[in-house]
Amino acid sequence: MKITSLLLATTLVTGGTPPADQLDSWVANHWASAALVRVTDATGTTAHAAGEARVDGHFRIGSVTKTFVATVVLQLVDEGRVALDDPVARYVDGVPKGDRITVRQVLDHTSGLYDYAHDEGWSTNRWRGTARFRSYRPQELLDAAFSHPSNFDPGQGWRYSNTNYVVAGRIIERITGRPYGAEITTRIIEPLGLEHTSLPGNRPTLPHPHARGYTEVDGRLVDATLMNPSLDWAAGEMISTTSDLDRFLEALLGGHLTSAESLAAMRTTTPTGSIFAYGLGLQRYDLPCGRSVWGHGGELIGYLTYAVRADDGRRAVLSYNPLPGEVPAEAVIGLFSDVFC
Repeated sequence: MKITSLLLATTLVTGGTPPADQLDSWVANHWASAALVRVTDATGTTAHAAGEARVDGHFRIGSVTKTFVATVVLQLVDEGRVALDDPVARYVDGVPKGDRITVRQVLDHTSGLYDYAHDEGWSTNRWRGTARFRSYRPQELLDAAFSHPSNFDPGQGWRYSNTNYVVAGRIIERITGRPYGAEITTRIIEPLGLEHTSLPGNRPTLPHPHARGYTEVDGRLVDATLMNPSLDWAAGEMISTTSDLDRFLEALLGGHLTSAESLAAMRTTTPTGSIFAYGLGLQRYDLPCGRSVWGHGGELIGYLTYAVRADDGRRAVLSYNPLPGEVPAEAVIGLFSDVFC
């Protein structure tokens, strides 16, 4: 994930340039092959696409998937079917220290569980050659993670780990008796009419239209669009559009998907040592101007996404396809600062 390096940037470049012009410059500077942004406030919605992108284009949302998963878990809390301070061993077998790790600690990354994506060849943010088409079962991901010692004792630190959300997906399945994706579909996607949001499972393609994702391999640019995202499963497999993520954010942070108590729990954050703090499937991004926005970022090879909302209701969803030169961190921060500050 590049969210940490992005938000640790201290140089802020902002000159009141409209987001549309900023995206066009990213493409012109060969920082990205495509980019799209959607901004919604009290005056309405504006959307812009640059390069290969279309404003209605689909893209891989990566770890923004975690916000959907956490929302379903909090809905189960509201239904009295799980408690945030329950030990995860009650729902998932074989979790190291699972009798001491709570559901809350899984959702806010204070469990200490090792991130399986740190193993060589196990990250969807890296080129994996033909292995990118391999199918993985959730238990394989957990087995890989649990073969390593924990990073720290439960509640004694913070460290981002995709393993946490594989565990969260398994908790949903244990409680409901249904695939976690089916729960996201019936509880969030269908009620909100998110017609362009999907859980691809083992499918390597994206719905049309979509921009292609690229990466550099041995000094040459290769098309990385097609990949089997089962290696991310509940930690980051989903596909969506800017309009669907905008609607989801407004429903969640507007208090329409969980109880007020559960939303408050999601917004209760743990310091991470960077400019963002982490709640339960939500990140609070503290912008240089002093304002804060809530949401999540995500990355899968060839795709970067940020979906955020301020407490006054203003929202922004950004997705872009980085090229080897990459978009400078200060340019991304500058865009969000121009939108929210």
